[in-house]
Amino acid sequence: MTQTDPLGVELRLDAWRLALRPDLGGCVAGLWWNGHPVLRSTEPMALTEARRAASYPLVPYSNRIADGHLPWQGHVHRVRLNVADSPHPMHGVGFQRAWTVVHRTAEAVELRLCHTPDADWPFAFEACQRIELSPRSLRFELSATHRGPGTAPMGLGWHPYFLKRPGSRLQAAVVGCWEMDERKLPTQLRPCDALDAPIEALDLDHCHTGWSGEAFLHDQSFDLRLRASTEYLVVFTPPTRPDYAVEPVSHANDAFHRDDPLAHGLVALAEGQTRSAWMQIDLLEARLS
Repeated sequence: MTQTDPLGVELRLDAWRLALRPDLGGCVAGLWWNGHPVLRSTEPMALTEARRAASYPLVPYSNRIADGHLPWQGHVHRVRLNVADSPHPMHGVGFQRAWTVVHRTAEAVELRLCHTPDADWPFAFEACQRIELSPRSLRFELSATHRGPGTAPMGLGWHPYFLKRPGSRLQAAVVGCWEMDERKLPTQLRPCDALDAPIEALDLDHCHTGWSGEAFLHDQSFDLRLRASTEYLVVFTPPTRPDYAVEPVSHANDAFHRDDPLAHGLVALAEGQTRSAWMQIDLLEARLS
């Protein structure tokens, strides 16, 4: 392993190169195979915010909390807005905080984040990430432990971005899709067919339920398999952008405002309890000149 900069960490293994910014939300700045970007990739010191990264962690929740009102156990907490272009807080606090490198080898790094209650999240927690390269895969492990009194809601996930290339196609077995209103909030859950379409034919910003835990992404350069331990999959395919996101997450969008949040993937952690999840990106085939 080489240190690219006091703020950046670089891992290398065989044809892989992985650039990380622990200080910038513990994000992956870029992932390359033989010099070709596998994810949307930026040289680490050119990256200015985690939302422009190749991937970033979602903790202690994913997606949006409607209007910043967080109901929990009879009390409504106020969570401040954290993204300029959204009227709702988004994606937790992990992607906006500096993580500490606690261990690293040539192929792996472990990061830690300790959060004390504040206006962005009212519950104390400690999160850990392990990111590891293997000859054909990149694996993420993420856990969060409640460090305060009482119980706290917890959700986990990742927000990886993939490049739109000629032939880009997504395949994923899902059974339900949350409809969205004009405010990007879920309204009702409807049955849906499995996803199997060219990216250019999709216009999605939706959370899917009943995900099998596997998704396949194909284009002219790579065949990839995305695997995760989570049961929900958010797919974001903005037509005007050169990239798209396929996000394994542990709970439905805005699950906090469902009648029973725990029935939609959130968990209630007592003090000292931990929630964990993993995600892995497998390189099945590379077609590079």
